[in-house]
Amino acid sequence: MRATHVTRVLGPFGLLLLLSSPLTLLLTSGSVALAAGKAVLGAAMLAVYLAAHRKELGRAGTRRTGRFLASSVLTTLAVLGVLVALNVLAFRKNQRWDLTRERIFSLAPQTVQMLAGLKEKAHALALVPPTHPSYGELEELFRRYHEAAPERFDYAFVDPRREPTLAAKYQLKDGQTLVVISRGEGDSAPHTTLPVPAEQELTNALLQLGATGAQKVYFLEGHGEWSLEKAGDGLTELRRQLLREGYRPEPLNLLGRKEVPRDAGLVVIAGAKQDYTAPEVAALRGYLGEGGRLLYFTDANTEDGLGLFLADYGVQVDEGVAADPQFNSGNPFVLVSNFYGKHAITRPLQDRGLNVQLPTPRSFTLIREGFLLPGVTVEPVLLSSPYAWVESRPLEDTTPSSGEKMGQLTLVAAASRDTRAAEHKRFDEARLVVVGDSELILDPNWGYEANRNLVMNALGWASHQVEKITLRPPDRETSTLELSEDQMRTLRFVSTDLLPLSLLGVGLAVWLSRRNR
Repeated sequence: MRATHVTRVLGPFGLLLLLSSPLTLLLTSGSVALAAGKAVLGAAMLAVYLAAHRKELGRAGTRRTGRFLASSVLTTLAVLGVLVALNVLAFRKNQRWDLTRERIFSLAPQTVQMLAGLKEKAHALALVPPTHPSYGELEELFRRYHEAAPERFDYAFVDPRREPTLAAKYQLKDGQTLVVISRGEGDSAPHTTLPVPAEQELTNALLQLGATGAQKVYFLEGHGEWSLEKAGDGLTELRRQLLREGYRPEPLNLLGRKEVPRDAGLVVIAGAKQDYTAPEVAALRGYLGEGGRLLYFTDANTEDGLGLFLADYGVQVDEGVAADPQFNSGNPFVLVSNFYGKHAITRPLQDRGLNVQLPTPRSFTLIREGFLLPGVTVEPVLLSSPYAWVESRPLEDTTPSSGEKMGQLTLVAAASRDTRAAEHKRFDEARLVVVGDSELILDPNWGYEANRNLVMNALGWASHQVEKITLRPPDRETSTLELSEDQMRTLRFVSTDLLPLSLLGVGLAVWLSRRNR
């Protein structure tokens, strides 16, 4: 390439750099050093261009050359003007897209639904100094809540070191932080305090503030059921989730009781491995007969003596283990399903396209007539694929055999019955959800998003809390790259200033070179 060609490229580049340096200072970067560097570099490029083409410029008085130079300058200014306009428009109409796999920069449907249902305005007061490592992340979280519901949620940040009165009010020591969440106006408004919260903690705090009263959930024990208190192979994560959403989980042994306590909002049978006694079954039958709510989780190779009780509500537990040769996670007895019924419990999961995973589940046969009580309605909630079967000898065989039930199996079902005429009515309608696998509620499996939402939605449906049939904030593994303010400024300068100018400069140089031939 000849020197004259190089210097012709330097001219447009230099003019763009020189004219855009004020924009670097005022819009894209704010850095005096970068703006000055662009101006100096642009002036140097122009100087080289002028020195190399002084003879041409000396003849600039001719009509053709004058028109050419004038059109070149006007074109450069027009291109620069378009660039400025695009940057201003992008700044004012700042559209964001969350392309992360876990959607870590988007609010969960549960949060959006909760914000839309707020009856009183919610306010978050963050007693967090600007130097705190979580300040930026917390401010971004609050901003998303406010943008989703600007009339229902607002927030403020206060440096506790500068407001000793507030620090004393909330008993903050030096270096401590706190977030105060309130609903309503005035000092008497209900409020709660949190450490620096993630989305799930903030959403659950707002839900609990709006709850009229926590529903007591009794987990039956005494028959080998999974423990609420035992970590590891227990239900401590489920218990924590229940507390977050306003439930009050407690253990209950029916031995020696004639009825389920009257304050029971829900009863859960979580993987019983021994038979319930006749008086215990009678207590459960009386509870549902008065409009009770029950979640029943069974397991493979277990007997609990509740067969006739479940048959009253149109459910028969199949003998054996459900298996699927195609829709599994590598083992035919670990089923993966996105075959949903038309029930409200799984509608949010179906809309998102989530897959539920059940390790060694049992299936159910739904009874439409005969044993079931009058007025019972039973529906499938989650099914297997059409290729499944019930394996009666899972330790000996992993293929279907003659006489074994085959086809699409019901893995989760829901039943209801009108109980408004019951003598000692608890609720207007009895509700029962049966799940073919209790292992999905154990601590090691609780992090699986689809399973967690399936269980919590079943609780919400059984307890007539429609707002709790949703998708909760996932347990996100946030793999973000932390950048300093200087690094962010440099990144913004390169992406919104230097790179677009370079592309425009190259295009302008090519156009001028061809025009000058």
